[in-house]
This record gives sequence, C-alpha cells and structure tokens, in this order.
Amino acid sequence: MSMMRTAYNRLKPGIVLAACLSILGITAPTVHATESGGGAYPNGAEGFGAGMLPPPGTYLLNYFNVYNAPHLNNGSGNSMVSDFNLTAVVNALRLVHVTKIELLGGNLGGHLLLPIVNLDVTMGGRSQSRFGLGDLTVGPLLTWHTKNLHTAIGLDTTMPSGRYDKNDLANIGRNYWTFEPIVAATWLTDSGFELSGKFMYDINTKNSDTDYLSGQEFHADYTVAQKFNNFSAGLGGYFYKQVTDDELHGTKVPVNDGFKGQAFALGPQLKYDYKNMFFILKYQREMAVENRPEGNKFWFKMMYAF
Repeated sequence: MSMMRTAYNRLKPGIVLAACLSILGITAPTVHATESGGGAYPNGAEGFGAGMLPPPGTYLLNYFNVYNAPHLNNGSGNSMVSDFNLTAVVNALRLVHVTKIELLGGNLGGHLLLPIVNLDVTMGGRSQSRFGLGDLTVGPLLTWHTKNLHTAIGLDTTMPSGRYDKNDLANIGRNYWTFEPIVAATWLTDSGFELSGKFMYDINTKNSDTDYLSGQEFHADYTVAQKFNNFSAGLGGYFYKQVTDDELHGTKVPVNDGFKGQAFALGPQLKYDYKNMFFILKYQREMAVENRPEGNKFWFKMMYAF
C-alpha cells in the first residue's frame, strides 16, 4: 500500500489537472477524479431542447465556454490545494448531420465536435498555460419526434487527439479513449413549458503513459424552462457522479475511497430563436463538489441551419 501511495503522489499533480479539465467537459488529461477530476464531456453544455435534434439537414453549432475554478476539493468537499486556480477558455465547433434514413422509426445522423482550448493552471507553486486542439468527439445518433415528446440516443467516442505530456501541469488532451452511450429527451407542451435532460455514461480506457484508469462516470445535463414567443428562460445545469474507483497499476487509488468525483451545478439560462438560428446564454455555479475542481461556468451557444 505504501508503494501505491508513493506512485500516486508522483502522478497526482498531473492527475489533479486532468480532473480540472474534465470538469469543463473539455478533454483534459491527467488531472481529475477520473485521473483527477472529471470526464471527457463538457458537463452543462446542453440544456434547452436536449432531445430535440433537428429534422434531416446539416447544422453548425458553436459552444463558447469560460470556466474558472479557484478550488480543488477533496472527498469531503473541502479545498485541498491552497494556491490552486484553473481557468479554461474553450471554443468548440460541432457539425451535425441528420439523414432521411429511417431506423426503428427514427432518423439516423451523426456529429463531429472539435474543441480549441486555452488552459491556465496554478497549483503547488507551479503555473503553466497550454493552447491548442483538444480531444475530438464523434458519434452516430438516432432521433424521434412526436407532438410534445422528442427523444434521441447516441454513442459518442472521444479520442486522444489533444496534446498530452504526463510531466505537464496543464494538459489539453487526456491520452485515453472514452466511450459514451447517450439518451436525451425533451418534453415541450403546447403552452411552451419545457423539461429537457441528456443522460450519459462514460467508459474510459487506461492512460498508457501513467497506467492510470479513470473510473466510469454517470452525468446528466438538465433544463426547466418556459417559452415566450421567440425567447425561452429557465434554470439548468448538470449532475455528475463517478460510480467506479480510479485505478493505478491495476489497484484502487489509495486516497479518498478511490478518488471518485461528484458535482452538481445550477444557474439561469436564456434562449433566443431567430429564423434558422438560435442563441443561448447560461451561467452555472458548481456545488456539492468532491474530488474535483469547484468553480463557475459561463456559456454562449449558437446554432445555424444550412
């Protein structure tokens, strides 16, 4: 056990950073509760119309996110690094194509997500910045529509395409693959009341450079809103819970009961529909955070239909 702790302590700075990035949902390598604190998906990215994938056609979405975390919490929810600070600015382009091909009564489609990341990290007397392409995400999708209920399923794959170095404090790549089944649904009444949720489960492969296996993760984005003509306003955020232990060299990480992370986020959201486009502004405050960075997120999202 003492040898395990020694090996973990040597990796911990990188692990903590990766965790931070994963919290962003922006693939970050060895720093998380999932090699130190989060997952490949940017939690909180979706909300309004999470299950309302558009009709057959091609769509371009842009996600702009600013995330600042002044705390890296332990398993009790207390800050464990006095000088910790993480700031990430991310712009991600997502191309979605829905075909006229029908399968099981729904329309078949797919998407590609490409994130550009600027990351600044301070921790343990060290500071580092990195800028570049993060890990790419691709996946098929299937969508169904009725009068008030809209649903979709998918299977995303996030590949280790971003820059990674196990000796770096700030990494914009995770250096492992993540496979993510997805179920999303939106209930939109005739009066404009909306309930939306996107539910995901992440299965991670091992980081070959560190022999670290991040635990499996359940997480969900949600929105409760009301539509007023072209505007929609409401509350939303996300819930995140790591359900299996992190492992180092095939053994459970010997701190904080497997270093499993959790977080809950809530904040106001506003959407504006205009012709073949929409625009979304969101703020999310993280709370009940364990084994991950804790901070605030600001989102600007837009969609253009070709």
